[in-house]
Amino acid sequence: MLSAHTPHAPSLIRRRTWLQAAACGAASAAGLPAWAQDAGSVVRLGQSIALTGPLGDLGQAMHQGARACFEAVNARGGVQGRKIDLVTQDDGYDVKRAVANVDGFLANNSIFGLFNCMGTPMVEAMLPKVTASGIPFIAPFTGALLARTKARNVFNVRASYPDEAEQLVQHLATIGIKRIGIAYQNNTFGKEVFDGARLAMERHRLGDAGVATVESSGADAAAAVTKLLASGPEAVLLGLAGKPTVDFVKAMRQQRKGMPMYALSIMGSAATLQALGDDAVGIAVSQVVPLPTATGVPVVRDFLQAWKQADVKLEPSHLALEGYINARVLVEGLRRAGPQLTRDTLLDALWSLKRLDLGGFEVNASEPGRSASRFIELTMVGRGGRFIR
Repeated sequence: MLSAHTPHAPSLIRRRTWLQAAACGAASAAGLPAWAQDAGSVVRLGQSIALTGPLGDLGQAMHQGARACFEAVNARGGVQGRKIDLVTQDDGYDVKRAVANVDGFLANNSIFGLFNCMGTPMVEAMLPKVTASGIPFIAPFTGALLARTKARNVFNVRASYPDEAEQLVQHLATIGIKRIGIAYQNNTFGKEVFDGARLAMERHRLGDAGVATVESSGADAAAAVTKLLASGPEAVLLGLAGKPTVDFVKAMRQQRKGMPMYALSIMGSAATLQALGDDAVGIAVSQVVPLPTATGVPVVRDFLQAWKQADVKLEPSHLALEGYINARVLVEGLRRAGPQLTRDTLLDALWSLKRLDLGGFEVNASEPGRSASRFIELTMVGRGGRFIR
């Protein structure tokens, strides 16, 4: 496990897993109930996320952004006198490991809530147990509609994948593109992107220009490109993440170098951009947080300061900023919950967040089933894998 105040190497996570579990068990044995936190105590949050594996770079960035926020808050004395302890378990983007991690958190009476757990398939598998438990499930890292449940204990921050797809389709319609091809990953995530894009295309009365699925291994990416190009698209929307993105884009550049491609925020990890190299240049990407280099945006300045103070050995990124923003939202919920903190008072506080401006990023909670943010902006990949607006 990895706490917000510990180093972040995966090897250390493995060495400390049982020590941290024992410490959590001791807190439980001391009688600290999960449903209430005394002033001056520690708010302990459980997080299952990919720190290794095929999407480990996404998880590392997201986790380190949150950690930077919590460390900055703890350095100022915490919230209502309480420090925040982010207890993190690596699941390697594996559903079985993620569910086992969450089972452990739910069985541990010292875990107050779950925070920023990662991945559409993982969240889908966790949700039945999480919603039944009533434990706060804050800012799951997925834009899938399946996570936008009516359960009040599930609080989503980021805009949804269909929201991103709608924005991309609307942009394409505005610039006069009539035929959009769709390539999507053959899993829950990809299907959600596909469904959102098709609905948006129907609303904008755009023609069907072919659909192709890509397996998570990426082995059929070249065949998917050939299939799509046969239908004559003017642009291609990508519902892909990780290796399939790399394989598809490289195959597209070989078969039709100048084809405009549009992707969702999940595409823009550092590892993906590095693997693509110059093949990434020109791809348009929707983003659910501001540009992390936009120092004119107050929340970005706050993030960069916390990032520097945390001495993170990664480049600041959209994903890291998203982790930081999610943590800021949780901190505001803890602050508004007041000195008598319970799970219910935290959830009441989070659902009361109306037009909360974090400094260029607005949070507006409405009701369970809806995201608290609708922020989406379009960026483009420039030289060196840098995003530009």
